[in-house]
Amino acid sequence: MRAMQITELTGPASALKLVDLPDPAPSHMFTPGQGVVVEVQAAGVSFPEVLQTRGEYQFKPPLPFVPGSEVAGVVKEVSDGAQLKPGDRVAAFCMTGGFAEAAVAPGHFCFALPESLDFAQGAGLVLNYHTAYFALKLRGRLEEGETVLVHGAAGGVGTAVLQVAKGLGAQTIGIVSSDAKERVAREAGADHVLRADRPWRDEAKEVSGGVDLVLDPVGGDRFTDSLRSLAEGGRVVVVGFTGGSIPEVKVNRLLLGNTEVIGAGWGAYVLSKPEVVRDIGGEIARLIDDGFVRPVVGARFPLERVGEALELIDERGAMGKVVLDVS
Repeated sequence: MRAMQITELTGPASALKLVDLPDPAPSHMFTPGQGVVVEVQAAGVSFPEVLQTRGEYQFKPPLPFVPGSEVAGVVKEVSDGAQLKPGDRVAAFCMTGGFAEAAVAPGHFCFALPESLDFAQGAGLVLNYHTAYFALKLRGRLEEGETVLVHGAAGGVGTAVLQVAKGLGAQTIGIVSSDAKERVAREAGADHVLRADRPWRDEAKEVSGGVDLVLDPVGGDRFTDSLRSLAEGGRVVVVGFTGGSIPEVKVNRLLLGNTEVIGAGWGAYVLSKPEVVRDIGGEIARLIDDGFVRPVVGARFPLERVGEALELIDERGAMGKVVLDVS
């Protein structure tokens, strides 16, 4: 099979090489004997893969390795006891190995892909939407009628958070940096869209009376204003640092406002908890059926041009989910 391997840690433009590898067997490193081999039609591209090309991500497989954590395609082979069968359409989280014509994922990380979603949408269904539900509901304790503010609202995580939040009954505010990104955020379900280069903190408080939950995948210098935008009892949920810098919190702000900063590390939490994965998968399936979840697909690239896809994300130019068309 064709696959893209990270062969050196030199960054998105030069770290990957097209190689020919044997097809994987239906066994996964985290669940031996319980894997599902997927014939990959589309693979999602995300910020962690950008970091992996530089050796900066916390999970560091030995070189060379095939990156890519999520795929959509058709089940090719299953291990004994798997609930799926060859020919089933699935979205799957494989952690690594996705940038290839075949990938293997644990059975509990494979989800039936409804006919209402195509393979490119399926490639953006697991990582971003499971993260969104985990961050909003399990960590952020979102309640119906609350207001959610989303940084990076036009990106893969941001659009997923907007859709899931709407499905959970929240009012949504998206923060974006351009007219094009504003259009994407509105199409993803933002009730209000504010610009990052304007006084968005004051504008957010004006339209909401104070934000109940801020979802921040960006980090950087917006963090203090995120805290200041909160209503009493509000929460900032941190899911990443695509902006590059990791902010610090002066805890007196939390004391004075009775507010919270909450970490939401979906992957580290769920890898050993298949029952949580299944529960979140069921909730996402419900939101698909109810019409709230429709992954926004942005730029698409062939497998051999994955370096360009990673550079687009690295340069903060991505809107929606960046996808590789594999087959």
